[in-house]
Order: sequence, then C-alpha cells, then structure tokens
Amino acid sequence: MQKDYGVREQSGVIRRGPQIPDMTADEKFLQSNGDWKSSDPWRVMRIQSEFVEGFENLATLGPAISVFGSARTGPSHPNYDLARAIGRRLAEKDLAVITGGGPGLMEAANRGAYEAGGVSVGLGIELPFEQAMNQYLTLGIMFRYFFARKTMFLKYSQGFVVLPGGFGTLDELFEALVLEQTSKVTKFPIVMVGTSYWSGLIDWITTTMVAQGFIEPEDIASIPLTDDIDEAIDILTPEKD
Repeated sequence: MQKDYGVREQSGVIRRGPQIPDMTADEKFLQSNGDWKSSDPWRVMRIQSEFVEGFENLATLGPAISVFGSARTGPSHPNYDLARAIGRRLAEKDLAVITGGGPGLMEAANRGAYEAGGVSVGLGIELPFEQAMNQYLTLGIMFRYFFARKTMFLKYSQGFVVLPGGFGTLDELFEALVLEQTSKVTKFPIVMVGTSYWSGLIDWITTTMVAQGFIEPEDIASIPLTDDIDEAIDILTPEKD
C-alpha cells in the first residue's frame, strides 16, 4: 500500500512527505534565535512579495464581503447550509465573497458564491493542518504570513459575516472590531450569525468589559446578532435594496 505522506500547498508549490518543512514560515519568523540579523532582512523581501501579489490580484476585485467561520464544520452540519446560502445571496447581489479558502464554512460560503456564478475568493494560509484550498474558488491566493493575509481581508472587504468558529474566527472578528473602534478603517458592517453560539460572548462583553469600563457601550451595540439570512444581507447591502 502506498504511504499517505500528506500534502501542503505553499505559495503555489505543492509539497509531500519529506519535502514538507518542519515549521511554517510564520513559526520561523516569530521564533527567537541567534540568526535574526542575517535571516530577517532577507525575509522582508518574501513578506513584500506577498503584499505585492495580494494587491495585484485583488485591486480589481470590486465590492466584496468576507465570510469567517469554522474550518471544521462538515457538509452535514446545518451551519454549512447556512454559509452556503449566505455566499449565494451575496453573489446574487453582485458582491464577491472572500473567505480563508479552506474547508468547512469557508468552503460552504465559497460554494454558494461559485454555484451562483459569482466571484469566489480564497485567501489561504500555510498551516501544519486542515488548510487545503477548497474547490469552489474563482481566485485563490496562498499566504505564508498571517499579517499579510489579514491586511487583504481588511483592505478589500466592505463588510464581514462572522459565523460560528474557533480561535481563528475570533481573531478575525476582534481584528475588525479593534480597527473600527480605533477609527483605523471606515465604518463597515459586521454581522454575527448564530445567536445560540455567539450570545454568551456578547453577554460577557456587555456584563464584564462594558460594565467595568474597558470598552464603551457603542463599541458592541452596533454589531447585529441574528439567525436570519435576509436580515444579515440587508445589513450588509443597504444601498442595494
């Protein structure tokens, strides 16, 4: 029987077995070692190339909405159908759909946009697990560095849909909230979909963070929480109604 070595796609290069590096580029970049004086200046060129490639390929994308959610939610889960429907509805509004390009709810949103004949974008990331690009993309870009990838989400999205997910989804949610709170970006709609999943987080933010003065009530009051696809789309596309 042929051995299953696994596969990793890295910036357009596919690696299997012993060709898969022991560490991701982000891990190498963030680790402390004595080689930083010689390696980091050269690493800047690779980082620059990721920004250039992202800007070049996304500059003509047009209006787009990013959809965030779990990579671990399979097609049999109700949230998969929900994400697929959201992707389809956004495409029907002539909006490109941007996801992390992976499986789960990312795949579902891309699939909905793809099946509707829309623009379906995946911004992939080099990870040691669970992050192969899905098959429903009209444009896919792989990144080595999270910070370069995050910039593309924020620069080319006019709004965000946040579906149930893990640490990665929370990271993307709070990145957008911080930039909006600090006026680093023009105000854009953020819709959290899944009341049973997100209501505990919203309650904690309200009863703890707001109550103790760490954030202002308006920092969270403007973020809709819904289970209704129509409501979510209306919030994201008010000018298209």
